[in-house]
Amino acid sequence: MSWQDAFPRGRTAVVGAATYGLGECPGVSSLEMAAEAGYRALDDAGLSIADVDGLFVALPDDYLGGLAMAEYFGIQPAIVDNNRPGGSAFLCHAIHAALALDVGLIDVALVTYGSNQRTGAGKLVAALTASPYEAPHGARMPVGGYALAAARHMHDFGTTREQLAHVALAAREWAKLNPEAFRRESATLDAFLSARIVSSPLSVSDCCLVTDGAAAIVMTRMDKARSCRAPVPLLGGAATVTHKEIAAMPDLTTTGAAISGPRAMACARISPSDVDLVALYDAFTINTILFLEDLGFCPKGEGGRFVESGAIAPGGALPVNTNGGGLSCNHPGMYGLFTMVEAVRQLRGDAGDRQVSGAEIAVSHGNGGLLSSQATLVFGTEATL
Repeated sequence: MSWQDAFPRGRTAVVGAATYGLGECPGVSSLEMAAEAGYRALDDAGLSIADVDGLFVALPDDYLGGLAMAEYFGIQPAIVDNNRPGGSAFLCHAIHAALALDVGLIDVALVTYGSNQRTGAGKLVAALTASPYEAPHGARMPVGGYALAAARHMHDFGTTREQLAHVALAAREWAKLNPEAFRRESATLDAFLSARIVSSPLSVSDCCLVTDGAAAIVMTRMDKARSCRAPVPLLGGAATVTHKEIAAMPDLTTTGAAISGPRAMACARISPSDVDLVALYDAFTINTILFLEDLGFCPKGEGGRFVESGAIAPGGALPVNTNGGGLSCNHPGMYGLFTMVEAVRQLRGDAGDRQVSGAEIAVSHGNGGLLSSQATLVFGTEATL
């Protein structure tokens, strides 16, 4: 049986979504933040913690976070998934939850995350450590790995720093429409281009924020979902891992999104031209360009020119990271779950001033490690079933 045939298209749905503590949340632990986001998502779904029998969590400071979270909630779930292939973990969790829900192993899944890295640590808390082969070269990680990918893309396809800056500028324009976003002040292309270089060719403006933040979603089967508020069906999902160390990446300009994206869209029975908006993991500006290419929204090598045209900014042909993304909204260590929350809010029509009119299909894409783990989800409205 193929993955496309096995995936339960539209038989499960997100029925609750929430964020908590975006930006700065002093005095609150990562676990407490994740718990509060979970409670808010359950309230949004009209459910309680007692309904949850599938718990999916990855905490930045507790590798047994699934156990700690079950204990904190006072529940005894049938399934606890603590898998963490980096920031793509939560999209993988949603795939696992959909499969478990579909066969009846669980009835209600809670996927949650929280991090207090800004107020707790004051800096990015990276799970990656340099390999013995890379460490002697003194590269800053993770930014050094993404800088290698950016430099190669520039070499192969003529991508420019100006085009990278347009990614950040588009994110900021969306963030200005989002009251939750951490960075909402106006910015110019010149300001982005004059920012301090961190790891050539990437500057501070090419790097994601360092914030606190928590997010959660609640999933259930579609028959139960219809009794909840505004269910958002999961139409497709797929994931892959291509490497761990950047030195082992098969091709610095092609990510695993070229595998997970087409596979997820095949499950959903859609093509890129059917997608109304994209929420993707923009830890660095090069991510957006690589993923837009690999997911099929523009040809390989054309991503720089695509974003420079204004296509992903407000008013553009393909709204991307409508909340402001990791570059301007929030980035508390692992950002993947926030792409899912934004996709759900857009498809429910709950996005306020940044709402994409008539949105019915959204792609959420997560990235983990050094472009190592990629996961893609396709969400729809009930009209797309």
